[in-house]
Amino acid sequence: MKKNRGILSLALTFVLAALMGFTVLVGFGKTGTGAMRNIKLGLDLEGGVSITYKVKDKNPSEEEMSDTIYKLQRRVEQYSTEASVYQEGSDRINIEIPGVSDANKILDELGKPGSLEFTTEDGETVITGADVETATAKAGEDQMGNREYSIELNLNKSGKEKFAKATEENVGKKINIVYDGATISDPIVNQAITGGQAYITGNFTFEEADNLAATIRIGGLKLELEELRSNVVGAQLGEQAISTSLKAGAIGLVLIIIFMIFVYYLPGFAAGIALLIYTELVLLILNGFNVTLTLPGIAGIILGIGMAVDANVIIFARVREEMTKGKSVKNSLKTGFQKALSAIVDGNVTTLIAAAVLWFRGSGTVKGFAQTLAIGIIVSMFTALVVTRVIVFSFYAVGLRKESLYYRPRKEREPINFVGRCRTFFVISILLIVAGAAVMGVNSSRGKGAFAYSLEFEGGTSTNVTFNEDYSIDEIDEKIVPVVEKVTGDRNVQTQKVAGTNQVIIKTVTLELDQREELNKAMADEFKVDESLITAENISSTVSNEMRQDAVVAVIVATICMLLYIWFRFKDIRFAASAILALLHDVLVVIGFYAVARVSVGNTFIACMLTIVGYSINATIVIFDRIREELHYQTRKTDLAEVVNKSITQTLTRSIYTSLTTFVMVAILFIMGVSSIREFALPLMVGVVCGAYSSVCITGALWYVMRMKFGKKASE
Repeated sequence: MKKNRGILSLALTFVLAALMGFTVLVGFGKTGTGAMRNIKLGLDLEGGVSITYKVKDKNPSEEEMSDTIYKLQRRVEQYSTEASVYQEGSDRINIEIPGVSDANKILDELGKPGSLEFTTEDGETVITGADVETATAKAGEDQMGNREYSIELNLNKSGKEKFAKATEENVGKKINIVYDGATISDPIVNQAITGGQAYITGNFTFEEADNLAATIRIGGLKLELEELRSNVVGAQLGEQAISTSLKAGAIGLVLIIIFMIFVYYLPGFAAGIALLIYTELVLLILNGFNVTLTLPGIAGIILGIGMAVDANVIIFARVREEMTKGKSVKNSLKTGFQKALSAIVDGNVTTLIAAAVLWFRGSGTVKGFAQTLAIGIIVSMFTALVVTRVIVFSFYAVGLRKESLYYRPRKEREPINFVGRCRTFFVISILLIVAGAAVMGVNSSRGKGAFAYSLEFEGGTSTNVTFNEDYSIDEIDEKIVPVVEKVTGDRNVQTQKVAGTNQVIIKTVTLELDQREELNKAMADEFKVDESLITAENISSTVSNEMRQDAVVAVIVATICMLLYIWFRFKDIRFAASAILALLHDVLVVIGFYAVARVSVGNTFIACMLTIVGYSINATIVIFDRIREELHYQTRKTDLAEVVNKSITQTLTRSIYTSLTTFVMVAILFIMGVSSIREFALPLMVGVVCGAYSSVCITGALWYVMRMKFGKKASE
């Protein structure tokens, strides 16, 4: 790169960073209009709409309620992946949708869940709404090339068989779609439909097609529902919670940039600029793709900043190795980026595969987490491999070429005998896992439960209190929550304001009758409220059994896909098996920590475990990439244990630095964050330490043991 091009590249980079920063930060504030202001926020940060439906059917079964809740959950995700649906009392279903403020509009779009039937012209029912899997508005072209809109129906197995028979017998006739006794569409059957997928065509506008699809979707429920009430609810967390999290992120970012400059000199400064651009790009993409952001989501972004350092550390470690061999600065930079490419790509693609599976197979918060994870992975790869590279080579082009700006000679570290100590490492890991399982067993036997489940997993009691004055969210946290915690013993109280009223919804663990009465009395004594206006209902978990099953299936499928990718890339299934076993090790250790420390298991638990999976596999890939490289130079006389020890030692600095920067980011969150953030940060710190330990001490040694036991060739 020539000097003039270098100057131009630097100028464009700094201008672009400044413009993106302005675009992001101009929206920070009540009256802002920039990306940061326009990002969709979750119920915890901004509030939204709460709608309560009552079941028309008498004595609905637990299975019918569960099925209806699950289907509604999948449908309200069209508004936000963070929307939640849960049971209230015995015959009510509550829906909470963040980021909206017009309850009537949502009710109109969502429709009134009622009975749906597909009938022939003589009144015979062909299928019901329960036979419809999905209904979606589609855009296409007719035979003349004109734009047309249709509704795509996908039927389940039972519906497929019944609809095939009915359409075969009614070609050329109408099949009416009847919703709550009224015909909403009467398409003509053009041909027999046997594949379980049908299209309703007609002279629709997109709005008409979309509304018809929504009505069909909402009608496919086992139970008929009627609207009982709807409210606009305020944010669960105050401005202070958001501001402290953002401050924690800013402090952590500054500390990491200072650290990178201190360790890597000029390239570290380039990485710092790239990290700023990474943060700006993530926020712009969140705005552009309409991703709903919650407080754990903010924590995830801040964590992503720490993890984004990893690619830069891999690159600069390679550059230093080349300079140690006596190569010039320019050649070392080129070779460093080239050699780091495979580790960065393999590590990030492996995690991206997991994110894709979680998006397609998961639901609710799992799907929302997958979005944020995928965005972070793609942007971090771009900033490390493109932005950092452009900045570093531009610095070199403008004349910053002294070796001391890039590297100071250091003595190469002697290989540490990790393989020789593998038995000790294995024993430590087994003891940690067994100890966690033992604590879970003891807690269960004492009636405490294996884990301290939160509202999201176990359900609880929702108490609606009408106060004599309009308390702010911060005042609720400061004055009301401590009283509730004292009475209930619950340290994870959730509160919401009902817009336009003095009502506050207080969600706690399940309260017995005497506890409810004690809470009512405390509210009356402390705040002079009218006890007769206090109402309470038990509520189900917001994470249903079906959603848990979705999450488990998604993680299993993601693990299998990661195993296959690693096997394909490294041409040795022992690499894949070692990586997955180490990943399982990290998950089990952190689960044990949840049990020992009694950290609340809720939505942040899912995000935490998924983050650890991505973080752990990425660290392991880096070491395996180095082992793969060293094996190319192996001869018959080469000691395999020496290869493994050398590879782990060469990547040890990377492992320490990446773990340290990530740990610092999470630790600052823990120190400055509110309780819900601390519940996310504490086990995550354990996960970061555990991931570093397993990558350095377990995976390489485990691969070595498998290699020695099962032969030298992957095909054997």
